[in-house]
Amino acid sequence: MSLDLASLTFLLVEDSAYMRTILRTMLQGFGARRIVEAEDGASGLEAMDRANPDILILDWVMPILDGADMVRMIRTPNNPFAYIPIIMVTAHTERSRIVEARRLGVHELLSKPISAKALYQRVSSVILHPRDFIKTSTYFGPAPREIRNRQKIWQGPGQNPDGDGGQGNEGSAAATIG
Repeated sequence: MSLDLASLTFLLVEDSAYMRTILRTMLQGFGARRIVEAEDGASGLEAMDRANPDILILDWVMPILDGADMVRMIRTPNNPFAYIPIIMVTAHTERSRIVEARRLGVHELLSKPISAKALYQRVSSVILHPRDFIKTSTYFGPAPREIRNRQKIWQGPGQNPDGDGGQGNEGSAAATIG
């Protein structure tokens, strides 16, 4: 299935001009036509106001304002971009980073080196499988997949339509953002 990305606006926030070129070229290859770029989190926040993006793709490690700080600023209920799908790009994919990305409210994590297939899968995921947002005393962001699929987990053995005894997708969630 091919997505029509021509009507969407993407904001790429990445300090490496080379990496921005790679991401932009891949997105253009998928059919994206409106791609705005910024070289750090501070200019990324300014670009959000100007571009009104549909999807944000940002690097984790950047000068001035890094990706994590930018996400913290965006994921506040009164921010006009609080509900934007965020794809975080990073070379640091240890478990602690994945957990932190989830706690920040990132939709998808994309590890470097980036492949076109992996980028397309992340973009497709945020478009085809939008997630409800939840707000608690300590979190505001997309509902983690475990919660979204919680009904499967709560059902008793023999009641789960997947036939896995009520286990749902809980075991596979550890390697994903949420």
